[in-house]
Parts: sequence; C-alpha cells; structure tokens
Amino acid sequence: MHPPVTDSTARPPTLADRLAEIGRARAGGCGEAVTLYDRRGVLVVRVGDVVVKAHRADRDDGPLLERRMRVAAALPDLLLPPLDGPLRVDGRVVTVWPYGEPVGLDAPPWEEAGRLLADLHTRPLPDDAPVWGRPVRAGRLVRRLPDGPEAAMVRRAFATLPAWIRDGAADGGPDDGRPRRLVHGDWHLGQMVRAPGGGWRFIDVEDLGRGDPAWDLARPAALYSAGVLPPDDWARFLDAYRAAGGPAVPATGDPWRALELPARTLAIQIAATCVISARADGRPLDGHEQALVDTCGRISEAGPGMT
Repeated sequence: MHPPVTDSTARPPTLADRLAEIGRARAGGCGEAVTLYDRRGVLVVRVGDVVVKAHRADRDDGPLLERRMRVAAALPDLLLPPLDGPLRVDGRVVTVWPYGEPVGLDAPPWEEAGRLLADLHTRPLPDDAPVWGRPVRAGRLVRRLPDGPEAAMVRRAFATLPAWIRDGAADGGPDDGRPRRLVHGDWHLGQMVRAPGGGWRFIDVEDLGRGDPAWDLARPAALYSAGVLPPDDWARFLDAYRAAGGPAVPATGDPWRALELPARTLAIQIAATCVISARADGRPLDGHEQALVDTCGRISEAGPGMT
C-alpha cells in the first residue's frame, strides 16, 4: 500500500487563521474574515458580527485581563461586553467581542464622548478593579526614540515630568488628593463604537481600572494644547463632560490645574510615537506630528509647570 499523498505546499495556520476560526465558530460557522487592525503587536479580525483580538504579547496576562473584562461585563450600558476570553492561542492572549460601528471622523461625537466618560467616572468603583498604570507608556516610548533633533526635543520635555512618571509608577503617583475613580485608561475617539443595539460604548479594556479620571481627558487636552484639536471641538467635549457631572475637573472655572500634567504627559507620549513612526516609515513629520514635537519644545522651555 502506498502512503497517502500530502500537499507539500500546505502551510501551517497563522495566528490570523486561528482568530478567523474562533470568529466563525462564534458567528455560526461561516463568514469572511477581515483584518481590522494589525499593528504594534495587536491583531484584530472580524467575522460577521464577531471580533477576535490577539493582545500584545507584553501586556498583562489572562488573570488580570479577566478582572477587567468582568468589570466591562457588569457595565454593558457603558462598555461593549465580551463574548469570550481570555483564551490562549499560539501563546497569545485572545478575547472575543461583538462588532461595533466605529466613530466616523467626519462628525466626531464629542458631546457623547464627554457624557459617556462622565458616566463611567461616576459609577461605583468595583472592589476588584485593577489599579490603572497608564503613565508608564510615555517612558517606554521615550526610551525607544531614535537619535535626531526631534527626538532630543521630546526627551528634554520628558525630563520636565515628575519622577513618578519618568520612573513608571502606577496609579497616579503619590497621594495628591486627586479622586480615584473607574477609568478607561486609554481613551480616545477610536475607543468608542456604536453598539449593535444602538448607543455608544467603550471598547478595549486593557487599561480599565482604578485611577485619576483626569487621565481619560488627557489625549484631547494634549491635542487641543498643541493646536491639533480645534477649540470648538474641545469645548464641546469638555462642556458635555462637566454638564454630566464628570469629576475629573471642576464644574466651573479653570480645568487646567487638573489637566496640565496629564495633557503634558500625553503630548510627549504622542510626539514620541510620531517621531518613531516617521523614522520607521522613512518620511518627515507631517503637520500635526510637527505641531506635537513643537509643543514638546515649549514644554521643555517652560520647565516642570504646576507639578
């Protein structure tokens, strides 16, 4: 008897293939797999109304992520609830979610974003909510910066940050009297989707936990300070957040005593990302990227600021 003939050209299944298999199993066994995201060690595949995500290999492992996912599942009116996970696939942590329609950047829902964040920040803090450690990301990116004048400008700005951020401490640093609430931890407009049943929800819970809510406002505040986010959009977002009782900033008056350090940190972090990406692509900085690097120049000239 002759041995069976095998196809020597057949390749082993890739991670994307395995995510597609998981998606098809949840979607009823059929559907074309579409890659939604494949950058920075994260792979996201959609099959029908199911999204399967392979998390970055250096992020927190299953048990900690599972705690964050339990918090999300308990707040389905604010966070898209998980369908499955954390799973282990080819050594990677994988989670499964319903598909939500992403934000259309032609008409960003700034008011809805402000109200949704205020709602999140005023919910009771779950007993098992992990500590949020978001400021560590700025230091990681600055340490990856290449040589060059733009990178040097970002490094000088980073040196103005307090030691607890430069050294990578978690949970908002020392006891500064700031509130500790339930925070998303990595909020921007890309972290919002329209849920299948209608209404906006947050996605991506890897940083969900207990922290200072001002950091959830840090990215739009940084972009506004750099001149990238138009003043009208910033006002729509901040006014809606305040009107909904958001605790990150005072209800009236100057919000920048609460936002100055988070906004400064995020401006440096985003500028570092821009420099790294431009160098990797072999291209000059675009206008918005250059504006953020220029902001780092102003930060370094101003010194440590109010912190």
